[in-house]
Amino acid sequence: MNKFKPYFAVIFTSTHNDSIEGYYEMAKKIESLAKSQKGFLGIDSARNEVGITVSYWESLEDIKNWKLNSEHQFAQKFGKEKWYSWYNVRICRVEREYDFNK
Repeated sequence: MNKFKPYFAVIFTSTHNDSIEGYYEMAKKIESLAKSQKGFLGIDSARNEVGITVSYWESLEDIKNWKLNSEHQFAQKFGKEKWYSWYNVRICRVEREYDFNK
């Protein structure tokens, strides 16, 4: 019997402006804050020319609450004004998963 419970992923894809002063400090702070939120399951992130951060959540309501978090909203506003030239957010339901680990 499969005990896998579907969950949700928020995929944040972005490109930076030329000025990223303070970006990494804020990203670390926001990641720490996200980890303390109800329903948070984990996070994966990579950045080169394009950054991709995927956060995992138990429910759509948990994602909505995270989006409305005042410190997160401050970081979003600051990011739009200072760091990002473009970003895209996708919210997906994860129906199954598998991995490989050597």
